[in-house]
Amino acid sequence: MKSSKLMDMLKQGNIVVPLFFLQHYKDLKLELNEFIFLMYCYHLGNQVLFDPKRFSKDLNLDSKEVMILVSNLTEKKFLQVEVVKNEKGVMEEVVILDGFYEKLSFLVMEEVNHSSGKDSTIFEIIEKEFGRTLSPIEYEIVHAWLDHAISEELIKEAIKEATFNGVSNLRYIDKILYEWGKAGIKDVKGVEQRRKMRNQEKEDTEDVDLEMVDWDWFDEDE
Repeated sequence: MKSSKLMDMLKQGNIVVPLFFLQHYKDLKLELNEFIFLMYCYHLGNQVLFDPKRFSKDLNLDSKEVMILVSNLTEKKFLQVEVVKNEKGVMEEVVILDGFYEKLSFLVMEEVNHSSGKDSTIFEIIEKEFGRTLSPIEYEIVHAWLDHAISEELIKEAIKEATFNGVSNLRYIDKILYEWGKAGIKDVKGVEQRRKMRNQEKEDTEDVDLEMVDWDWFDEDE
């Protein structure tokens, strides 16, 4: 499932968010009070009129606490406050939750992948090699590989190739897969044949008689 489609389903309320989010909000590096504020905004709708006084009253918080929550969640890219024109043509500030839906959609996809066993090992292997969690954009790149019918085994080989070259970068792995595709390599067997050819070329270079290379042909008759 594409993350954009999943985001639309979350916004429309077709997926029950609170329980799932409650179970995983710590995975998103959120504090409990931040989780509560997001759930509050979620129930008000995707574009909430920015009204600190109302937020304070509804959540039993003072205005300073509300502003700190908004600032923290904005910095963590869960929400943003923007000035938009309403139906009457009047400019007003609203809280937009697109960042929240985006992060939540990737969390849902990751959960589905782990539950089904499909392509979860790929993410685990990459994250283990990189020593960190993949970003949403990186998840999209990996999903794009799978959508283009690049096998998990071939992706694993590309990860090995990047690791061997001392590079922990998803773009580098993407370049390896691209070059293999240009060369018509579609499986592990093709990668192994390519490596054998490179090793053979290396051996042929090393077997060159250096004395012959250094021979001074101009002085041959002397």
